[in-house]
Amino acid sequence: MANRIAPTINRDTQFFWDGLKEHKLLIQRCKDCGKFRVPPRPMCGNCQSLNWEAVESSGRGTVYSWVMPQYPPLPFFEYPYIVVLVELEEGVRIVSNLRDIDPAEVKVGMPVEVFYEAFNDGELVLHQFRPAAL
Repeated sequence: MANRIAPTINRDTQFFWDGLKEHKLLIQRCKDCGKFRVPPRPMCGNCQSLNWEAVESSGRGTVYSWVMPQYPPLPFFEYPYIVVLVELEEGVRIVSNLRDIDPAEVKVGMPVEVFYEAFNDGELVLHQFRPAAL
């Protein structure tokens, strides 16, 4: 696959991108109320605490929703291109790509698992999902 546009990384998201480079899907958990949150942000939306920790996700979940963008075609994506909203076992949802499946076989509720793919000559590692091995 062709190169990808690099994300903007800041002090609130650095842990997430560093985790991906180590093939870990890290999510935030509030140290005060225990609520998980995705995407990363400085304050808990539940209790407004600024205290948080990074926790490694199991990387397993289910398809909550999905779409197949088609227009405008972008040169750095292979088509068909499936964008998926995954509900992780931890109870939060994350946007990613669904790979290794025919689009006609994608179903809401199907089990999926994370894997990692390097882009831009290894400088960027992204989480991707595929159907879970049963």
